[in-house]
Amino acid sequence: MSKTKPVSEMTSDEIKSEVKKAYSKVAKRKMTPESSGCCGPAETPAETTSSCGCGPSETLAEHYGYSIEGLPESVFESFAGCGNPVALASLSEGEVVLDLGSGAGLDMFVAAKKVGESGRVIGVDMTDDMLQKARKNAEKLGVTNVEFRKGDIEELPVDDDSIDVIISNCVINLAPNKDKVFSEAFRVLRPGGRMMISDIVLDAPLPEEVSDEVTKYTGCVGGAILEEEYLKLMRDAGFEDVKVVEKVGYFEVAASAKISAFKPK
Repeated sequence: MSKTKPVSEMTSDEIKSEVKKAYSKVAKRKMTPESSGCCGPAETPAETTSSCGCGPSETLAEHYGYSIEGLPESVFESFAGCGNPVALASLSEGEVVLDLGSGAGLDMFVAAKKVGESGRVIGVDMTDDMLQKARKNAEKLGVTNVEFRKGDIEELPVDDDSIDVIISNCVINLAPNKDKVFSEAFRVLRPGGRMMISDIVLDAPLPEEVSDEVTKYTGCVGGAILEEEYLKLMRDAGFEDVKVVEKVGYFEVAASAKISAFKPK
């Protein structure tokens, strides 16, 4: 069996292919004691991680403040986030929300309740299995103000100036070209719109053996970049008032950060 080549030798498309494979597995995961975790029995994310968010998904979602009582297991069994961007976003009725890397839809369903029937939530994800699961979850819940679109967050299938709020949960670190993600986010936001995200950032550079390992990349560690670089990319895209609202340790030099930014009015 051939060994997967280092991330530094991969093209963007090859990296995205590995991410798709990892999250197809997460989409198919079921809530059992043996398989509920993204990364198995390891205590720390970087030990055996192959996808974001370690530990049982139910416990993980509750840890980040989600109220999952009454929700079907299929809504949160594929949760692989590192925060709760909806809580940060302070959504209002009637707003149009875009979720970058929407997965099985947990953040979208929470947002949909907050924006009400006069609002709308659009999710973009590049993994077919996640989109299929999300659509089935929307049917189970009877949620009608959500829409799931297949697409790459580096090339959003969304109109210019059409979104009030962008949320994302531990996804942008997986994108090979983060500058394109922020440029696209800026394009689709309405003037005065806001971006409220949870993601992994670094306090110091990763060792090469971590950043070059595919499972560390798909596990939301290897693809993470330095905090100051992350915020600079957002400012370079045109965002203002870019700041880290809160940050907690994730693994060694990596941290889970809540980040807010605004498109000028």
